[in-house]
Amino acid sequence: MTTTTAFPHMLAPLDLGFTTVKNRVLMGSMHTGLEEEKNGWAKLAAFYEERAKGGVGLIVTGGVSPNIRGRVGPFGGDMTMPWHVKKHRQVTEGVHKYDTKICLQLLHTGRYAYHPFSVSASKIQAPINPFKPKAMSTRQILGTIKDYAKASKLAYKAGYDGVEIMGSEGYLINQFSCKRTNLRDDEWGGSIENRMRLGVETVKAVREKVGEKFIIIFRLSMLDLVEGGNTWEEVVLMAKAIEAAGATIINTGIGWHEARVPTIATSVPRAAFTWITERMKKEVSIPLVTTNRINTPEVAEDVLANGHADMVSMARPFLADADFVNKAAENRSEDINTCIGCNQACLDHVFEQKRASCLVNPRACYETELNFENTKQAKRIAVVGAGPAGLAFSVYASQRGHQVTLFDRGSEIGGQFNVAKQIPGKEEFYETLRYYKNQLAHQQVDVQLNSEKTAEQLAKEGFDDVVIATGIKPRELGIEGFKHEKVKSYLQVLRDKEEVGKKVAIIGAGGIGFDTASYLAEEESLTTNIEAWMKEWGVDKEYNNAGALAPAESEKSAREIYLLQRKTTKVGKGLGKTTGWIHRAFLQKKGVQMIPGVTYKAINDQGILIEVDGKERQIEVDNVIICAGQEPNKDLYNALVAQGQNCHVIGGADIAAELDAKRAIRQGAELAARI
Repeated sequence: MTTTTAFPHMLAPLDLGFTTVKNRVLMGSMHTGLEEEKNGWAKLAAFYEERAKGGVGLIVTGGVSPNIRGRVGPFGGDMTMPWHVKKHRQVTEGVHKYDTKICLQLLHTGRYAYHPFSVSASKIQAPINPFKPKAMSTRQILGTIKDYAKASKLAYKAGYDGVEIMGSEGYLINQFSCKRTNLRDDEWGGSIENRMRLGVETVKAVREKVGEKFIIIFRLSMLDLVEGGNTWEEVVLMAKAIEAAGATIINTGIGWHEARVPTIATSVPRAAFTWITERMKKEVSIPLVTTNRINTPEVAEDVLANGHADMVSMARPFLADADFVNKAAENRSEDINTCIGCNQACLDHVFEQKRASCLVNPRACYETELNFENTKQAKRIAVVGAGPAGLAFSVYASQRGHQVTLFDRGSEIGGQFNVAKQIPGKEEFYETLRYYKNQLAHQQVDVQLNSEKTAEQLAKEGFDDVVIATGIKPRELGIEGFKHEKVKSYLQVLRDKEEVGKKVAIIGAGGIGFDTASYLAEEESLTTNIEAWMKEWGVDKEYNNAGALAPAESEKSAREIYLLQRKTTKVGKGLGKTTGWIHRAFLQKKGVQMIPGVTYKAINDQGILIEVDGKERQIEVDNVIICAGQEPNKDLYNALVAQGQNCHVIGGADIAAELDAKRAIRQGAELAARI
């Protein structure tokens, strides 16, 4: 095992003058939903304490409003009263058991507030919010600046090492700084000097209130990525004014929530936006933090070694693995449970007012509820199926002291993950499989691949428990011509790499249908080509245009693809709340025709005959790909139960409505915790 010089730039201390951060890793702000739960602050304290124990240098909490109007929702968190100090102390005391610093993020949502009392620079409704804000009066603006200062003083009393003032992502301060949302003609609108005044005066007021030995991070929108965003010259002017006002650190903000450019999804190349932080380093002298899609210590080290920033911010990677920094310091990066950027259990949950967690780490935000204590009675357990559910169960159960044998009829672990990793933009699934492969070895799980067991064989081997994680099996659809030679399953296409013609119809527009369409539409993934990806999504790296937007340069697919669904709702409506629009936009760029409200009449020599709005239509295609019609593969489970075997079923073998790795991994973990 090597020393802590494994990643010398990432692990180097950062001297802030009045204090030192022990390394260059900042755990970025994430709202978890625990902030609003009953007894949530005790759970939140455990969540942050575990990350501090894991070695991170500086933590920024989820956003808390400086006043009631700025709350995220009607019952959102705020830091306005002296009695708030006590609950926050639980967090700071937990973190300060270790040599980690923590800052409270002060976030006024402005027109993004999900309640009818929202305010903004001007009376302009956000496209992602049903509530229209009121334009703030000068008195309200001055009062809000005082509220930021007061909240910062309360944060100081609660034991925080500093605050982060949220000035990006399209929230209130960003709404003032951009012409898109600021139509004012008073001293708070018009010129950039006026528009940036709210942010600058807020930093000044906070610094005056808390003194010199308190960290003030300002999250500055360096790329608005929206029409009416700021020019590079305006961003630089604001950065210099923020530095002069007393900020300790400037953190990089990328894109508004309403921007039509992906910024953190798994399809975004790693470290895709660090170039803008590097550019800002030439303009200011205080430390800069860069961010977005930095998910391994190797990427972080490279960014810092190349001088793109003074610190790296990683948020979701600390949901995926609380021990990220310690493992890196011990040169064990292969043991890090890597964030795959899926958003399914974190951001999607938060936007649905549910508690955040993590697809690859179901313990995230459940640190006081989901634990894997040593078992008092070790069992011999057979697990059949090495997909996400079976892998999760095997690792956690063996961690508790059970003797686990994992069987799979395939030649490699992963199940449906081996399908997902083929999709352009989903290459991060390779990381999850690498992690599980290492954990199976560490936990000494007996892995038997190319092994298909019958109920009789399992019964003879005398296991105490058998866990069935055999996934799904295809169900025949009641369509005439279903057995036609033109028909292929998505597994034949994605897993078996069977040849597909130039004209294709896809039956089923759920997650699998969209993945298959993406696979067939894009010849080459852009996730490793930042320049090409920027052009595809219309990001102006030269910053010649306000908001850093440029016309998107996207080529249509060489294939003619039809994505069909029975439902009459918008195609893709059931996809992830924060990523569904990306998948739809990508397929639209590629020219995929998405058709809802379809009745399937027949598959024939010409292709597929459908009916839409009472009219029949023959679509001529070379192949019809089936991405619908699956059911739990429960045959082995039923046979074992009939024999009286102590048996459990998890994952797709339990529920096969839509392949769901998030539910499968959680189910495997929860069973392992109680078995």
